[in-house]
Amino acid sequence: MEHNIDLSGYAIRTDLALEAHELAQQRQPQGGPIPGVRIETDDSEAGIKVTRLAVESEEAGQQIGKLPGHYITIEVPKLRDNDTAVEERVAQRFAREFARFLRELGITEEKKALVVGLGNWNVTPDALGPMVVENLLVTRHLFTLAPESVEDGYREVSALSPGVLGITGIETSEIIYGVVEKSRPDFVICIDALASRALHRVNTTIQISDTGIHPGSGVGNKRKAIDEKTLGIPVIAIGVPTVVFASTIVNDAITYLLGHFGQSMQESNRPASKLAMSSLPERKEPYTEEDLPDMEARKTFLGLVGSLPEEEKRQLIHEVLRPLGQDLVVTPKEVDDFIEGVANVLATGLNQSLHRAVNGQNSAAYTH
Repeated sequence: MEHNIDLSGYAIRTDLALEAHELAQQRQPQGGPIPGVRIETDDSEAGIKVTRLAVESEEAGQQIGKLPGHYITIEVPKLRDNDTAVEERVAQRFAREFARFLRELGITEEKKALVVGLGNWNVTPDALGPMVVENLLVTRHLFTLAPESVEDGYREVSALSPGVLGITGIETSEIIYGVVEKSRPDFVICIDALASRALHRVNTTIQISDTGIHPGSGVGNKRKAIDEKTLGIPVIAIGVPTVVFASTIVNDAITYLLGHFGQSMQESNRPASKLAMSSLPERKEPYTEEDLPDMEARKTFLGLVGSLPEEEKRQLIHEVLRPLGQDLVVTPKEVDDFIEGVANVLATGLNQSLHRAVNGQNSAAYTH
């Protein structure tokens, strides 16, 4: 007897356009390209992978579940290691990518910026936005009160941490709209923590987009959008995934287990391995389809679950955990150090890309 399970109601949530594109590509015949989506990858700098993704039509946006626009994803696996040298390199690369992003949007040096740090400063994994704002070089008050003291090379920048609906009782978009209406910036930069569908991207990835942002969307809270349509000026979103769903952890654990088995089987078949006392393969992150055993071996190790396609397996785990109330939102235990480090990375990069007078040599003077 066949049992058909409808899994359509258990959509996989991700804030990263790169992951949404990967999911959509899996649904394509032979994993082919998606019409209306242009993607290019740059891994010329060691340890840093930059992916530029452009969604060029409404149809393409509906297919991958993202709004038409431009998305830049910076992936740095070693960013989670709390390595100061790595953070400095990422800050410089982020500054270059963001400055290029501004130029491509036609935002010149004289345009006034409002930087909004979204999130709840009382919850560590959600405190990214407010912590970045703390380290920003804000200059609007100087341009207003003492313009003669402002040297060449600085832009008019203001900043705001509006809190969350549960603290203020006011929709974040309404607060920002009121500030935009009174202070009249030329564009808005929103910074927020995101949710990922892959363990290896938590605390290692930075996304830049020109499609605005939906506060709380990563954890399923639907809020009014903050975008060009609602504010009337360009809105650039910057996000870092700091949380992941429990269903993702279970799914990735199964994938890592199969990947480990697959690598062990490959190692054991090599003649050199037969002479070794122990030949545990080095862990690979993330595992790809080529690293996993064949379907027969997967069934042997994990039965029917092991042979399910990636998306069905993930949705099935979500279906099992959700009625139990166990589809938790999880963050790594080192999140305190990471949030502080990546907030400094983003603030340093923003200071350099917004102010021509700030560069790699003097940027440390403006952050703490």
